[in-house]
Amino acid sequence: MNIKKLLNLFVCVCCVCGCSRPVPSACDRVHYPPTFGDDTLGIRVDKLTRAYITPRCIVWTSGSDAVVNPELLLRSNTGQSDIFGSGMCVLDSREGKSPSIILDFGRELHGGLSLFFSSVSPAKTPQVRLRFGESVTETCSELNTVSLVETGSNEHMDLKNNTATNDHAMRDMVLTVPYYGGIEVGNTGYRFVRIDLLTPDMQVNFKEVSAIFRYRNIPYVGSFKCDDERLNEIWQTGAYTVHLNMQDYVWDGIKRDRLIWIGDLHPEAMTIAHVFGGDESVYATLDLACKQYPLPDNWFNGMSAYSMWYLIIQHDWYMHNGDLAFLQKHGDYIKGLINQIDERIAEDGTENLGGGRFLDWPSSSNEAGVEAGYRALLVWSMKDASKLCRILGDESQALKCEDIIRRLNKKVLPHNDLKQAAALMAIAGTMDVHEACQDNLLVGGPKGFSTFYGYYMLQALAKGGYYEEAMDIISQFWGGMLDLGATTFWEDFNLEWTENVGRIDEFVPEGKKDIHGDFGAYCYPGFRHSFCHGWASGPTAWMSEHVLGIKVLDPGCKKVQITPHLGKLQWAEGTFPTPHGILEVRHEKQPDGTVKTTYKAPKGVKVVKE
Repeated sequence: MNIKKLLNLFVCVCCVCGCSRPVPSACDRVHYPPTFGDDTLGIRVDKLTRAYITPRCIVWTSGSDAVVNPELLLRSNTGQSDIFGSGMCVLDSREGKSPSIILDFGRELHGGLSLFFSSVSPAKTPQVRLRFGESVTETCSELNTVSLVETGSNEHMDLKNNTATNDHAMRDMVLTVPYYGGIEVGNTGYRFVRIDLLTPDMQVNFKEVSAIFRYRNIPYVGSFKCDDERLNEIWQTGAYTVHLNMQDYVWDGIKRDRLIWIGDLHPEAMTIAHVFGGDESVYATLDLACKQYPLPDNWFNGMSAYSMWYLIIQHDWYMHNGDLAFLQKHGDYIKGLINQIDERIAEDGTENLGGGRFLDWPSSSNEAGVEAGYRALLVWSMKDASKLCRILGDESQALKCEDIIRRLNKKVLPHNDLKQAAALMAIAGTMDVHEACQDNLLVGGPKGFSTFYGYYMLQALAKGGYYEEAMDIISQFWGGMLDLGATTFWEDFNLEWTENVGRIDEFVPEGKKDIHGDFGAYCYPGFRHSFCHGWASGPTAWMSEHVLGIKVLDPGCKKVQITPHLGKLQWAEGTFPTPHGILEVRHEKQPDGTVKTTYKAPKGVKVVKE
């Protein structure tokens, strides 16, 4: 083997092992046709892979006389139209018929639709209506004609009929299709598609309908398995939820909120670290966010709380990946942000940071609790910022962070029975962790949990040693979405919604409520509710960190601690990506109740066991 081949093999191995900054291999190089010459400055390289997926099943048709042979769309696709095709799915609008079909692709996807036609009679271009949906009922919804901004509140809206939108992505469209050949269209998050033939007195032969799946072609380096299959499915679902949102940048939601929200990025980044390692999407997202919100006098996404999350992300991401060069690149922004916060906090602990006073949507109505949680989040961020400054060699800025904490601790507010606030206070150390857990977080089990801040409620429970209780909540809350047909985790969820509701993969039975169309609040009423939201992935990172018990002690995973917490489990095993390679671990409960741990660590990773 020559040196060049050996080098390429090394690069590929490093990428699989989760090195902090992936290096392009020979197979990743982009080759342009010679006709372009040096004219490539205006080309942006597509970082995503495209795959074509056959439907898993037919959910519904408008009738066998209007939709003939729909089962033929379930055959493996070829991606090529035929002149004289046979055995086609026929949509027939003659004699006043209205042909419609709903397809289920089996799981949430990101992308569009590929349609191939063999012939159309008469030979003219017909029109079809496509409706993408994250639920069956969303594919049957009518497009919202009244802006949510204009109404001001979902209280004045008919949720089921007035909340399906094209705000962030085109999910409802009418298009003209060729009578021979194919067409590709769409760029959204969905699982189901409804097709309606709109042109009357026509017969359209569908050869193929395929989902265009757009995703990052990266390996799942991290893994988790235990003797509880429900927890295994939850771990995998959280990983997949984030994977879909890892586009050019890390998005908040794959259907709606296809934007960079820095606060929402923290649980996503933690899941990415535990599943994919140091993926470049996180680096790119942080870089772009700083360009979008330059200092001074800016907060990320217009919310000062999200600027606090930026500091926490920088600390946690550095601990996992140890990329000092990237941290130094952001050093001026980190210090500038600290200065901006410092200027707005008085000696008596009062603060005037401004920006949106936001934790998460379900907490919004509890203003007193939000204020308590807000201050705790600020303390937490300043603790991490102080560590970052010392890593960057700036002792004066580190001391400034500690002085900010001193001032803030003069005015610790009560959590006002808000679980989000109690969790942040427990993590930040402004409240006794056992008091927070016993008197608040464990009251009612998953009642009051949210998909975003649920991760921090779980972290607070772990800090208090309530691992078994946390796993029970994971099973009930996140598992509750799986029970309703979810293949990715949702923007918001409440177990109270589950009483007498139908699943997302079927029409709502008579007498039951629609889990998608009948619920939701704030910016996500009804069908506007995102069913693939990266901030809901917290249990994936949590189970790797606490059930497998892998805790990073030194930057870049140079030293990790393994302390398993199996609770009711008999065994658990998994892998964890480090910049040095893959850490493998297995825990088995022994007859006497003790846990036997075996592990295999890559060179460069020191393991300590508690």
